[in-house]
Amino acid sequence: MSQREVILLLGSNLGDREKNLLRATEKIETNIGNIIKKSKIMETKPLEFGSLNNFLNFALQIVTSFSPIRLLQEIKKIEKSMGRTSDSSVKGIYEDRVIDIDIVKFSNIKFRSEKLEIPHIKHLYDRVFSKKLIDEIEHKIT
Repeated sequence: MSQREVILLLGSNLGDREKNLLRATEKIETNIGNIIKKSKIMETKPLEFGSLNNFLNFALQIVTSFSPIRLLQEIKKIEKSMGRTSDSSVKGIYEDRVIDIDIVKFSNIKFRSEKLEIPHIKHLYDRVFSKKLIDEIEHKIT
């Protein structure tokens, strides 16, 4: 099976945020694919909902043999295993979360379904912090 390069954006604003990101990264490497690059961690205020809990965010570039849908399924398993109880893509409502993992880019594939849009337009164009983290990944020399 061919390997695809994928950019993921991770965020956490509950509990030990840095530990949550580390645990998610380990689970991604164990269950999904090899990590090629990591951005720095950035602290951001919540967007699209009110909360006193700031996020820690960072981006990963990985290689995986999974399809976009299979990748999404594995990501949802990781989020659930770490204690995420709700899914904003289902409810359309954003709230505090232990972990959030978004597929931002999947090679050069353009894909759209009810639960998944690749590339993830909000992260690529609308959110300044996302653009900075993604840019760091795409221009970092390994």
